Amino acid sequence: MGSRIGIGLLGLGTVGGGVASILFSPQERHPLVSDLEVARVAVRDLNRARTIDLPADRLTTDPHEVVRDPAVDVVVEVIGGIEPARTLILEAIAAGKSVVTANKAVIARHGQEIAEAAASAGVYVLIEAAVGGGIPIIEPLKQSLGGNRIDRVSGIINGTTNYILTRMADEGAAYDDVLAEAQKLGYAEADPAADVDGLDAADKIAILSTLAFGGAVERSDVPTQGISQLQGRDVDYARQLGYGVKLLAVAERMANEVQTSRSLPLSLRVQPTLVPTDHPLFGVNGVNNAILVEGEPIGRVMFYGPGAGAGPTASAVVADILNIAGIRQASDNPGRLDPLLAAGSWRSCSLVDPGEVRQRHYVRFNTTDTPGVIGSIGSCFGDRAVSIQSIVQFNATAAGAEIVVITHEVSQRQMDDALNAISNLAEVSGLTAHLGCL
Repeated sequence: MGSRIGIGLLGLGTVGGGVASILFSPQERHPLVSDLEVARVAVRDLNRARTIDLPADRLTTDPHEVVRDPAVDVVVEVIGGIEPARTLILEAIAAGKSVVTANKAVIARHGQEIAEAAASAGVYVLIEAAVGGGIPIIEPLKQSLGGNRIDRVSGIINGTTNYILTRMADEGAAYDDVLAEAQKLGYAEADPAADVDGLDAADKIAILSTLAFGGAVERSDVPTQGISQLQGRDVDYARQLGYGVKLLAVAERMANEVQTSRSLPLSLRVQPTLVPTDHPLFGVNGVNNAILVEGEPIGRVMFYGPGAGAGPTASAVVADILNIAGIRQASDNPGRLDPLLAAGSWRSCSLVDPGEVRQRHYVRFNTTDTPGVIGSIGSCFGDRAVSIQSIVQFNATAAGAEIVVITHEVSQRQMDDALNAISNLAEVSGLTAHLGCL
């Protein structure tokens, strides 16, 4: 057994409670767990009943007391949100303490600032729990896959939306009904906007992009489309055409781009996307997450598992604590930074003009059921060099019809030009759905 390492917990909610449960039951776990001691915990209410019995003198309602406590060696931030989390993390770093955080929002927006402060202070900030819950993806990107040229990272990284889409596909259930049930089950918050509008997934793909490609991107510039406007008929039409609908987050280097500046051009996006049945992400259902990494020479590898919850997220938090604890006990100089564990950037990355991004598209139009309407739509696409894979008419009645088109890969600019032209056709009453397609 090595020297004791004091842990300061900022938050004792779902994740914080899960971390504490692991630290208070070290039996049959890694021996280092026995060397970890919960020294101080910040909570909102000192009198709240808890399943974990903590001495009263270790509890405080002031998180700054945890950060400043000399008995705390590693600060674990699991309170979430931007502030005061950012301030507390920076304060811990300034005090010479390493930090473990599950906070994707603060890392996506202030990760570079935090990494630079940690490097200057000679401490670690580890973030495995910020993306993918219990799925190990952060450390593999920094270490195991470090010798690869990463070309693309894509995945299903929000369990709430994946649960909703799975139920809509399997049962034909309506979006609003499934969302309400997800809230009752605790999969969705009372205000589900961060999940269903794609904001949570955008935070996570911004973090993964920084690790995969070596440079930070501006989180607010990531094009983001959630599932709140998705209609059940598009999920059904996709199934009939041999696809499933998933909320995908994608980060990729621009294929065959000649780098004319020192900044690596990237494309990032979050959007509902048609996934073919033979694709590895097609079978990822329920609240599970999966991240697909493609690079050279590794090829394609997928990380799959539970993406949220007390157990999986706490598992990732404790793994990071053990990583820091092992280094402290193995090194004569605990402040020495291992560059493979540090999360700093090593080059500049920038997002390309969204109009240059190329992908396949699924679109659905409401039209009159008249001769020639499919031809008119096809001509608008053809005149702008948009190649069509399939064009199908659904639900033709005297009141009108729905035309569903899946294109081949095309730039967003060409697609937008074609859609503008189609919207001006007298036979077309509206573009009612526009999704990505793998």
